[in-house]
This record gives sequence, structure tokens and C-alpha cells, in this order.
Amino acid sequence: MKKFKHIIGALGMLSLLMVVLTACGTRPSLAKQDVLSNDKASKTITWGVKADTQLFGLMDVKDNQIKGFDADIATALTKKVLGKDAKAKFVQVTSQTRIPLLKNGNIDAIIATMTITPEREKQVDFTDSYFDAGQALLVKKGSSIKSVKDLNKSGTKVIGVTGANSVANIKKFAPKAQVLELSDYAQAMTALKSGQGVALTTDNGILYGMAAQNKGYEVVGGTFTKEPYGIAVNKGQEPLKKELNKALKEIEADGTYNKILKKWFGNVSGFNYKEAAR
Repeated sequence: MKKFKHIIGALGMLSLLMVVLTACGTRPSLAKQDVLSNDKASKTITWGVKADTQLFGLMDVKDNQIKGFDADIATALTKKVLGKDAKAKFVQVTSQTRIPLLKNGNIDAIIATMTITPEREKQVDFTDSYFDAGQALLVKKGSSIKSVKDLNKSGTKVIGVTGANSVANIKKFAPKAQVLELSDYAQAMTALKSGQGVALTTDNGILYGMAAQNKGYEVVGGTFTKEPYGIAVNKGQEPLKKELNKALKEIEADGTYNKILKKWFGNVSGFNYKEAAR
């Protein structure tokens, strides 16, 4: 009889476990939940931002805070969407990790020098563009490389960052060049300095920041592509996308956008601040 009771008890525990597992299985993943509702409840938006990109998102080693244009725009948008006492939380991403982290629900939105492209729109939804960049080249001063045409020679090595749209672009504009892909901009700059390539290519705003930080290097050739940056959210998060677009229009209308733009780009040599203003 005691043995029979043990069997009944075990079956009961097994049934309870199956109910719990079933309930967990039917609960939507973080990425598929209503992100805006969750953010309103927590008064926080979790943003994926870069921490290795001068002017846009760079880790300040003095206080371990990510600072830059993208970070400030994210903070301004957060307060427009959730209120003045809301918090923008930053999670460090790279060109490779930003979409996987968004898909997994680790972040709510990406604001990380991310160009709106048809290929990326298959995976994520974008807001309206918040910054209009263009791909350019960074070279050592005195270099014979003056434009992208000078790269289209067999054996010429160009440095890029894996996951960035610029790698695919350089293969189109200079198909004979060899592209050395590295994981982040810090490694890419180190490779350029050590002579592993004759030029580093990515968006002009990023390159101007690198040139300002590394004397003896300059941006050349103007821009040879158009790279509109957008904020990425997961597919199905239309409420969040709508609110971010509304907030973006508001910070452009009230002067907040231009104030942030001037803070980061107003004194950058070679960058046309007035042309970028909104």
C-alpha cells in the first residue's frame, strides 16, 4: 500500500512538472513580448550601442560610461517616449553581435551606426533615418590613395569591420582589392597603423572620429555611398517603432537633435555640420 502511495505521489509530481513546462513553453520569448509595454512598466529602454566608435559610442575608461552621439540621441528619445525620469540603459554591441542580441531579447532597440539596407530589413524593422552618413576612406597622410578608384588594383589591401555594410560595398566599388575583416574598429585602426592595409573603410562620421583621435591620418575621397542610419527593433514591435519615430520628430523640432549633433560634430575637421543638421 505504501509502495502504491509512492507511485501515485511520483505520478502527481510528474504531472505538475509537465504543467509547469507546458506553461513555460507557451510563454512568448522576451523578443516577442510587447517591448513598449515592458519598457513603460520599468521606465527603461535597453539600447544596443557601440563602445569602440569615436563620436558615436565610445567607452569612457574614467567612469565606464558609453558616450557619444548615438548614446545621447538614445537618452533623448527614451525621455520623450517614457518621461523625463526614464532611464536609457546601454548594452555594448558590435556590428556582428547587434542583431543577434536584439533577436534574443537582450536589448530593446539598436542605435549603433546601423545603415538601413534591404537585407537587414528582412531581419529587423527600422525607424526613420536619424543620421545620414556616407562611406569613405581613412588613410595615412601623404598616402597615394585619394579615392576608392585607387583601391581597385590587384593585391591592394583594404581594412574593414565584419558585419558592417562597408565591407560589401568596397567589394562592389573595388572588386580587385583584398579586404581584411576585423571584429571592431579598434583592431581595424591598429591594423592600418601597422601597415596591414593601405586604407580603412567605413562610414565618414566614424572615420572623422578616428582621424581626430589618431593624428597623422585623414579622410579622403569624399563619400561614395549613401548610408542612412536607422534605429532597429524586432519584427512585430510596431508600437515601439511608432513611438520612436514620433520621438525622433519631436527632438528634431525642438532643437534637441541639432544641439546633440553640434556637441559631437560641430568642431570635427572636414565634417559639414550644417549640412547634417535637421
